[in-house]
Amino acid sequence: MVQMRAFVVGWIVLLTVQLVSASERPNIVVIVADDLGWADVGFHGNQVIQTPSLDRIAAEGAQLDRFYTTPICSPTRAALMTGRDPIRLGVAYSTIMPWQNNGIHPDETFLPALFLEAGYQTAMVGKWHLGHAQQSYHPNARGFEHFYGHLHTEVGFYPPFASLGGKDFQRNGVSIDDQGYESYLLADEVSRYIRERDETKPFFIYMPFIAPHTPLDAPEGLQAKYADMNDDRGQSRSKMADNTRLMAKVTGRKSARPMYAAVVDGMDQSIGRVLDTLDTQGLADNTIVLFFSDNGGAVYAMGGADNAPLRGGKGDTFEGGIRVVATVRWPDQIPAGSRVDSIMSVMDVLPTLTAAAGIEAVTHYRLDGQDMLPAVTGQRAIPRDELLFFIAESPFKNTVNVTAFDDEWKLVQRIESGFTSVEVTNFLFRITDDPNEYQNLAQTYPEVVVEMAQEIRHWRHLYPVAGTRSELMPPPGWKAPLNWADYPQQPSELQPNASGGMPPENAIRMLDWQYGENGRLIYNCEPYRWLGGGLCRR
Repeated sequence: MVQMRAFVVGWIVLLTVQLVSASERPNIVVIVADDLGWADVGFHGNQVIQTPSLDRIAAEGAQLDRFYTTPICSPTRAALMTGRDPIRLGVAYSTIMPWQNNGIHPDETFLPALFLEAGYQTAMVGKWHLGHAQQSYHPNARGFEHFYGHLHTEVGFYPPFASLGGKDFQRNGVSIDDQGYESYLLADEVSRYIRERDETKPFFIYMPFIAPHTPLDAPEGLQAKYADMNDDRGQSRSKMADNTRLMAKVTGRKSARPMYAAVVDGMDQSIGRVLDTLDTQGLADNTIVLFFSDNGGAVYAMGGADNAPLRGGKGDTFEGGIRVVATVRWPDQIPAGSRVDSIMSVMDVLPTLTAAAGIEAVTHYRLDGQDMLPAVTGQRAIPRDELLFFIAESPFKNTVNVTAFDDEWKLVQRIESGFTSVEVTNFLFRITDDPNEYQNLAQTYPEVVVEMAQEIRHWRHLYPVAGTRSELMPPPGWKAPLNWADYPQQPSELQPNASGGMPPENAIRMLDWQYGENGRLIYNCEPYRWLGGGLCRR
């Protein structure tokens, strides 16, 4: 009896400690939109598209006014999950296409894995787009105990949620047939997960929408709500995007703007459901809700987004492609109605959230992001001392948009390569004074262009030679699976060790040096500058 009593007392003490610990550590919900425009939310002044839930997060928390992502999808998600620069990961130039076998190296430490190890419950509900060919790339293998959603993008907003004809909707590796509008299904699943959680543990939830990505679709009621909406957008000042709009008008194509608005409204309603669930569960005050778009809005004809007054959109490295809608709420720590003006990137999310949760971010490779918690909570501004770099080769192969910037200068390069020619167009801005990028100072300050271009060149050396590049079409004759849930190769079907490639092992280091600007053969290799891009420093 004495032993039993001691056991019961000890169990009660342990449970009490767990409950206290769970109540002290913040819950975290990271919500990511897909292609949301800068001008398309109420807290940025939009009076037509209804976004009361996002406006609420901003009013009760902080607007992240200079939050930057990559110009396209997969690289942003890779940076979010690893806190590392996608140029090192081999996912920078383009997204992961269904016919590609790219993913993120299994040795990379993922954000949910850090939270899981620290005692959090972890769940992902939505779009993955970070690899599907091997189980080692799957969300359940990267720290998410629970995964409900899609491995790919562009699966549509209604069943069968197909990618290239192959069904792509699963729960933890098992194909499912849930019916309904995709944004609403995600809200239902997140709300269910919160209600049925283990209350002795905090939770980390990642909720990446496919909204408002094309192909756009929405419930009839929302379509009717915006049916008479005028498309009064001005020019985006992105040449290719504006050309698509002009062509759409000339050919009499119906504007995508009303349907886009309906999709954004539906996403906002879904976010509202999650916020309501946090309220009814008494969790709002100590839950960090972070929202941002994975890149700038798709301003081309089919996209329907508006990034005004920012220049450009998705795929560009002008501000409209990389400076995105972002807001965060944490009532216990973040002043309501505040605004963060410090530059923050998607790479900073991992060290910032782990700091907020009191978790030591011990990762396999060195982080590129920094802890921005003091800026987010209003304690102090954090200057950008080092350059940020972003790049995209989308949608046209060998047309590369790249940028480097800090608090003062921003260089944008458009590099178009033909069979026998390369054309480089430089745009230089004093970005703090000219945030909307009207005044190109490249001719006035050629020495700044040269210096920053050299930094971009060295940075591009880091890319793995077999990393993603723009491939809009599959290899000739390639066929998609019937069901993507069955597609990832299981560990038992693969070699135990990563492939060494074709060159002899004793030649790889010399070949890596000789490859130079063509990319890295050795993973996580950062070439020494004084060797002209050769050999690696770790």
